[in-house]
Amino acid sequence: MSLNSRDVITYIKEFTLVEGENINLFEDIPSTEVEHVEINKMKIQRFVNEFWTSKQRQASPLHEVSYRACFKPQLPRFFINLLTEEGDRVYDPFSGRGTTVVEAGMLGRKIISNDINPLSQILTMPRFFVPDIKTVAERLNKIPYKKDARAEIDLSMFYHHETEGEIVSLKNYLIERSLAKKEDPVDSWIRMVATNRLTGHSPGFFSVYTLPPNQAVTPDRQIKINTNRNQKPEYRDTKKLIIKKTKSLIRKLKKTEIKNLYNAGRDSLHLTKDARNTSEIPDESISLTVTSPPFLDVVQYDKDNWLRCWFNNIDAKKIAKNITMSKTIDEWSAVMQYVFLELYRITKKGGWVAFEVGEVKGGKIKLDEYVVPLGITAGFSCVGILVNLQEFTKTSNIWGVKNNKSGTNTNRIVMFIKDS
Repeated sequence: MSLNSRDVITYIKEFTLVEGENINLFEDIPSTEVEHVEINKMKIQRFVNEFWTSKQRQASPLHEVSYRACFKPQLPRFFINLLTEEGDRVYDPFSGRGTTVVEAGMLGRKIISNDINPLSQILTMPRFFVPDIKTVAERLNKIPYKKDARAEIDLSMFYHHETEGEIVSLKNYLIERSLAKKEDPVDSWIRMVATNRLTGHSPGFFSVYTLPPNQAVTPDRQIKINTNRNQKPEYRDTKKLIIKKTKSLIRKLKKTEIKNLYNAGRDSLHLTKDARNTSEIPDESISLTVTSPPFLDVVQYDKDNWLRCWFNNIDAKKIAKNITMSKTIDEWSAVMQYVFLELYRITKKGGWVAFEVGEVKGGKIKLDEYVVPLGITAGFSCVGILVNLQEFTKTSNIWGVKNNKSGTNTNRIVMFIKDS
């Protein structure tokens, strides 16, 4: 990519958002606010603007896969468009539901994803091989369903007994296909969609009304919800719901995007590793990393995903032990320092890292100010901190964001470049 740090700083400073479009104008339209902050005796530029918004471009429905603590697709799209060209390789070491790499794939970039949680791969990889509705329906109709099948755990508080039978039958089918090494992209797509339909708060899910789908409650908690709402599980046709969700996910995909995704998927690498040790990724092979790491002990992935893990035959407690959920900022920084060393190894000369963090502990800890020295120590140059100010957090004084108690309402992205 020909853009250097000076080009990017100029672009960001002149950036304006007008009627939902990105435009560089030398007019009297409010542009980026810039301040200089001192971090470890270094002067770092901080840029504040509404660089992207949900009104700017409606994200593809293909991203509508629920997962805790994920950012909007507009965030990686901004950096992918600005800092890469078609054919460049984009990476996310904490991939989650795959927002960065799926967006990169649709834009014609090559991709590598990584997440120590195997659910990430289950949610990400199938969307690079988009099936047609007819093929999904035909496969579902071939699966042997036993409506009297039962799980080895009590799920009666979530599902009607016939729905449970269908879910268990589907789970067993997918396990058999996987063990026989016969699971193909259509099976993987069905697995992904079913994983996302297990529980939720509308009739579009397999379960009775419960919390949003990115947060599975415990059986005891669900029993209380059922009592309070005077509800009991009704039958849900799992096949119809999988088809309905499939239609929703692919409804706005263009042929070029499907082709781009397929090409990216064929050349992709999906890892389930500690982000500090990704030896499978060659030295200096990544043009851009866009990522958001786990924040201290904010999210409990094993508790949120216990039902998804059960469906996919994953040991949730074992995975939770491997996920870095540091309780102190010093512990978190120590882990992220090694992540940055690995990112420096794999980043091309002239390549970029966009490292998104939020304000945690009620805004008392601003992780961007801790991230800056980590990247510099690893060898990167810090171009600045980009703050995407959400519309609903604006005040008469734009710098009110600095004291915003709901700091996670803003995206704070520390931008690094590996100097050539």
